[in-house]
Amino acid sequence: MFSSLILNITAFSLAALVIIVAGSKMARLADSLADRTGLGEALFGVLLLAGATSLPDFAATLSAAIDGRPDLAMSNVMGSMAVNLALLGVADIVYRKANLEHAAASSVNLMLAALLIVLLTLPLLAIITPTVVKWHVHPITPVIVVSYLFGLHLVRRTQAKPMWFPRLTLQTVADEPHKHHRGRSSMLWLGFISMAIVTGMAGWVLMDAAKGIADQTGLSETLVGGLFTALATSTPELVTTIVAIRIGALTLAVSNIFGTNCFNMLVVAAADLGYTHGSIYHDMAPVQMIWGLVSILMTAILLLGMVRRETYGIGRIGFESALILSIYAVALIVVVVGG
Repeated sequence: MFSSLILNITAFSLAALVIIVAGSKMARLADSLADRTGLGEALFGVLLLAGATSLPDFAATLSAAIDGRPDLAMSNVMGSMAVNLALLGVADIVYRKANLEHAAASSVNLMLAALLIVLLTLPLLAIITPTVVKWHVHPITPVIVVSYLFGLHLVRRTQAKPMWFPRLTLQTVADEPHKHHRGRSSMLWLGFISMAIVTGMAGWVLMDAAKGIADQTGLSETLVGGLFTALATSTPELVTTIVAIRIGALTLAVSNIFGTNCFNMLVVAAADLGYTHGSIYHDMAPVQMIWGLVSILMTAILLLGMVRRETYGIGRIGFESALILSIYAVALIVVVVGG
């Protein structure tokens, strides 16, 4: 048993390392492709980078759902969304020139934050409604998919024909394409897709190792999913966000986080499809609601911060960043104590 535990821990660590390396390369490729395709950082982050960085979550969550582990599946994806939002607080600490939400002002990012709040309420509504399933699928699952697609339509319209613009300040970093790039577009796309595939495969290995760790240590699946796998599968978002900030792609950094969380709602829908024992929303432990509610609260605070656009906070950290990091820390303590 001990040797098997060591093997699972080793596999978990190696998979997390692969996700970190691949995520770092994806961020640099995404910045170049955003300019070459003409989509811009915000839209590219929502449509492509978000999906690519969500692949570990998708693979890990679907693996657990198919295996009949609703707590592990949902704690991973819901916990990962809370981690991703906390990463914006970390990113704000890394970016020292001004408050990140001020510098990366964008109508698309505001739309994404509002969309995320809407999407997050749907599975929570499913939890408190009567158990109704059709072909092992809860009716809220197709609603999540349709809402996400309609939300993307609104985001694209906002990007193409914005009805308002953020006030430009000396600290604002506009989403403007760079004219000079190295390398052919085909090679950039090949590299981006390759790194996305690698992260997805690593996510599947990560969850298999996590299931073994949960079984052999006696830790609850809620704790393993909400803490260990959620943090590990969120490493692509952490790496791509930090790298994007380092290369000056601030809009890409913020839109990647919000876009990833919106895409993760499709992961929630996929988990219900993959779970064949009924409605996954009703079979998971009630503690999973904590991550969903906390994510809504954190998103709303970030939305307030993007509207307020505080230039500098205490220690050059925005009030919203300090709040969301504090809220995440408290939620983590509650889950650890409860798990």
